[in-house]
Amino acid sequence: MVKIPEKVITTAIMEVAIAQYFNYRTNLIVPNISWGLYIHECDLLIITPSGYAYEVEIKTNKHDLIRDQQKHHKHDCRKIKKLYFAIPECLQNYIDCIPEKAGIIIVKYNNYKWTCYKIREAQINYNYKFSDKERFQVARLGAMRIWDLKDNLNRRY
Repeated sequence: MVKIPEKVITTAIMEVAIAQYFNYRTNLIVPNISWGLYIHECDLLIITPSGYAYEVEIKTNKHDLIRDQQKHHKHDCRKIKKLYFAIPECLQNYIDCIPEKAGIIIVKYNNYKWTCYKIREAQINYNYKFSDKERFQVARLGAMRIWDLKDNLNRRY
């Protein structure tokens, strides 16, 4: 019998799966927002067409998930309407480390691709709407990520 190699999940794999889950064609989704908006660092920031922001905190291993409880900001920001934690399927036994207010998204390998499903909906924290100026800033930060990525890819050749 041929053994199929185990699929290793990375942050980049999870980012793409989550962006697809939240529909990057409809929502503005930018990874690693850490400055320019007066909010704490977000692994993924999602801005809906109506201007609400969701944060997705991505955890790939048990140690990182447990260590997240020590963050001073506690993922509390008046500009974030909903908070989600995205974890690989293998970390489901550690969901007690995730704040009660947070939704939980599971990322798993299924039928030759990475997919997501929600096991807990996030609570509504605040109803702040991003202004057009703030949405433009998010889009600008996302575009900067693209050009940095292309520059890094070009340096490999």
